[in-house]
Amino acid sequence: MKEIHANLLDRLQEAKEQGRLGEFAAIEASLAAAEQKFAAMRDLAARHTTVNLGMPDFRGVVAHGDSEQ
Repeated sequence: MKEIHANLLDRLQEAKEQGRLGEFAAIEASLAAAEQKFAAMRDLAARHTTVNLGMPDFRGVVAHGDSEQ
């Protein structure tokens, strides 16, 4: 994530220095979208640290296996 952010900042600075205003605006929009996405990813990771998969119930399987003998 840091690499993407740094790359966009470098490209933004280069576009500004060279007077490419259209590219500057597009990179600015990309940077804002990337920052929103990274914030959403951090929020999601903070909320969901573990996942409860539950315990399987084998009682019905064991009972059926014994009755055929």
